[in-house]
Amino acid sequence: MRMRGEIAYVKEKEEEEEEEEEEQERNEEENKMVAAVQRKYTSVVGGRFPPSPMKVVVVGYALTSKKTKSFLQPKLEGLARHKGILFVAIDQSRPLSDQGPFDVVLHKLSGKEWRCVIEDYRQTHPEVTVLDPPHAIQQVHNRQSMLQDVTDLNLSDAYGKVGVPKQLVFEKDPSSIPDAVNQAGLRLPIVAKPLVAKSHELSLAYDEYSLQKLEPPLVLQEFINHGGVLFKVYIVGEAIKVVRRFSLPDVNNCDLSKNAGVFRFPRVSCAAASADEADLDPCVAELPPRPLLERLARELRRRLGLRLFNLDIIREHGTRDRYYVIDINYFPGYGKMPEYEHIFTDFLLSLVQRE
Repeated sequence: MRMRGEIAYVKEKEEEEEEEEEEQERNEEENKMVAAVQRKYTSVVGGRFPPSPMKVVVVGYALTSKKTKSFLQPKLEGLARHKGILFVAIDQSRPLSDQGPFDVVLHKLSGKEWRCVIEDYRQTHPEVTVLDPPHAIQQVHNRQSMLQDVTDLNLSDAYGKVGVPKQLVFEKDPSSIPDAVNQAGLRLPIVAKPLVAKSHELSLAYDEYSLQKLEPPLVLQEFINHGGVLFKVYIVGEAIKVVRRFSLPDVNNCDLSKNAGVFRFPRVSCAAASADEADLDPCVAELPPRPLLERLARELRRRLGLRLFNLDIIREHGTRDRYYVIDINYFPGYGKMPEYEHIFTDFLLSLVQRE
């Protein structure tokens, strides 16, 4: 008789083997597709080459298995094939320069070793578009530097003003947090996030005493009431797509007096929390002005050096034009973005056409 632990272990091992088999089948299928396309567009027809061979865009990708599953959905791969785009898995056990040739390399892997590999590849293969540069990605992985460009931009025009919440960084000694928060003038409640943006986890501290219970390294942000709705602004090159998501509810003085402690939230905003079809107060539901978002995206693309990212934006409740960027994510969950397969394939084709 197997104990529960043994059953769980066997099941986990079987799942791992199944994933490896699926990955192997995917690679074999991709290799067949590449070979077929090469035969199709390089074969001689009637003693002559086809008059206008179709340009096949080969996109090498290095993603985690979870990211591969969420991003490379059948609807994306099908449309991509129709447009002459092939996604080919990068084999991390082989030198990257020995693979391909690629027109575009798409990656989202962590670790210093991978950063060195992809940076070296960028230097030796300038003809390949790498999405995105490792040093630029690192900037938004650290919440101390993540929002600095938004602060420096200090965007304000006829459509609105965009800033960041007051924030402090703590790398150790949680006992000093209450005094530092008071000196900086941050109002309760306080949002606490991990310093390194590896997860979407956050905490909300309602009182000064509870601040000492937080675990550095972390970033503390002043909580801003925003009607319980945030705007996810997806950016793919020059394209922008905005969706509404439910967020943390507003907190008033009565809530502060009745609540104490630290409340942890594994994930506040996700596709399941879509607010696009909800019956919301028009003042809360109204999307940020398009011209404001276009200018913000254009400036941040240039300053950050990124082409694949999203912004989490809130509008201060009770205002019509006061916006705050509270998070920036590199290569977010595009599979949750409406019409992402059309937007992404058009973007990939535009990269090659510019060349």
